[in-house]
Amino acid sequence: MGKLGKLKEILSQLGSVVVAYSGGLDSTFLAKVAKDVLGDKVLAVTAVSATYPKEELVAAKALAAKLGLRHRVIATDELKDVCFRSNPWNRCYFCKRELFKKLTAIAKNLGYRVVVDGSNISDKLDLRPGDKAKKEFGVRSPLLEAGFTKSDIRRYCRRFDLDIWDKPAQACLASRIPYGRPITPEVIQKIYLAERYLKQLGLKQVRLRHYEDLCRIEVMSSDFSKVISVHRRIVTRLKQLGYRYITLDLQGYRSGSMNEIFD
Repeated sequence: MGKLGKLKEILSQLGSVVVAYSGGLDSTFLAKVAKDVLGDKVLAVTAVSATYPKEELVAAKALAAKLGLRHRVIATDELKDVCFRSNPWNRCYFCKRELFKKLTAIAKNLGYRVVVDGSNISDKLDLRPGDKAKKEFGVRSPLLEAGFTKSDIRRYCRRFDLDIWDKPAQACLASRIPYGRPITPEVIQKIYLAERYLKQLGLKQVRLRHYEDLCRIEVMSSDFSKVISVHRRIVTRLKQLGYRYITLDLQGYRSGSMNEIFD
């Protein structure tokens, strides 16, 4: 049995699921296959907070409608949690705890058997404190259990004609802030506006790492020349947002670069 067959078997055994659905590649693929297997016994839930880019919600709603998913939007407020705001190395645990607490309550109230998320084999390559919250709330990761990597997911999304097959990896905006530095709504908004501007310049995969009055821009190395060609515009806009020093990371984009302090 191949990975897709195994995934379908796992979902069939679960019976009915609430999918933690961000509208990103992994959760969309999971929700699509779950819908194919379980039909209306699938509810996709998108959690919205200050750390979730506004454009992602618009895209998630449109994609859910296109796939015929039952879809619900809820609010989470991890910024009210002093543990999250203090930004420790296991920050993601407190965010996921807030999310899974609400998703399991929805599943219980509406009669869905299990909450599932889009974690996969490739996620194991990085620090994942949120996994502790998954265990606490009994959240399952069918893609991980079936052995899917990120490359597998992209390949199947392309096969299924899902136009997000090449969508860049997404991450909570708080992941741009070094551990130990407080997370505030003002800093999150500053990062959001800066990244939105960079994407408007045609840079698809972007991370803006925040160090108070300095920022470190990560893009794919193939986009270095594009950044240099519009660097004056970038400097002007980012200084308007309050950055004094604007840098380009010559190592290029890499997921979880803030975790390199643990290497």
